[in-house]
Amino acid sequence: MTFRPPIAAPALLEAQSSVRHYSAEHQAHAHGHAQMLFALQGRLELEVGGRASYVDNACGMVIPAGVDHGYLAQPQTQVFVIDAPDAAGLDRLRRFAVPPPLRYPTSALSAAAQMALVLEAPSLLPRRGIQLQSLQYQVQAALHEDWPTARLAALSHLSVAQFHARFVELAGCTPQAWLRNLRLDAAVRQLTQGTALEATALRCGYASASALAYALRRERGVTSRQLRSAR
Repeated sequence: MTFRPPIAAPALLEAQSSVRHYSAEHQAHAHGHAQMLFALQGRLELEVGGRASYVDNACGMVIPAGVDHGYLAQPQTQVFVIDAPDAAGLDRLRRFAVPPPLRYPTSALSAAAQMALVLEAPSLLPRRGIQLQSLQYQVQAALHEDWPTARLAALSHLSVAQFHARFVELAGCTPQAWLRNLRLDAAVRQLTQGTALEATALRCGYASASALAYALRRERGVTSRQLRSAR
């Protein structure tokens, strides 16, 4: 880990939080204050103290004052950053589990309250990340194929158990629930555009038109006829 003397700058007297938007930028620097950061959307690749890391919306990082860090942002990445004044627990690099209230930050929480939640959040061991956006592109390109959790895990180079636990942290649902939503989203789009129910079912990974019709009623509360008439 590389430390620099804190950069000369006015001392922070209180926590300040902001949402920062990126479009494939790269930058390397250090700050005279600690930072807490995690992704609201996308994933931010990091090099901190000479080591590769990342943040997403389940895993954040505390970067102490004076630590060199560089980042490479994926397009359309949104990162929540808390610039933190001196406090206990901010003098060491730490990965933390993003507290659920901070995944959708609101004005009801002050920056100080947000900082307190991060300080109380459990630490996470380094782990292999899941490129959720890339995974989604691959699945959407072949929705008609079978996508058991083992196949999804293999694409992420994780065991099924590791993948399942990490996926639930990241997406807030199981891999198969996520897959059902992708299939139904695609089916709704195609039916709204006038595609026949049977053809839509086969394209979206359903065994039959009746299986898709049942899923639409159960999960979305609509029928294929209602969707086609909405054109």
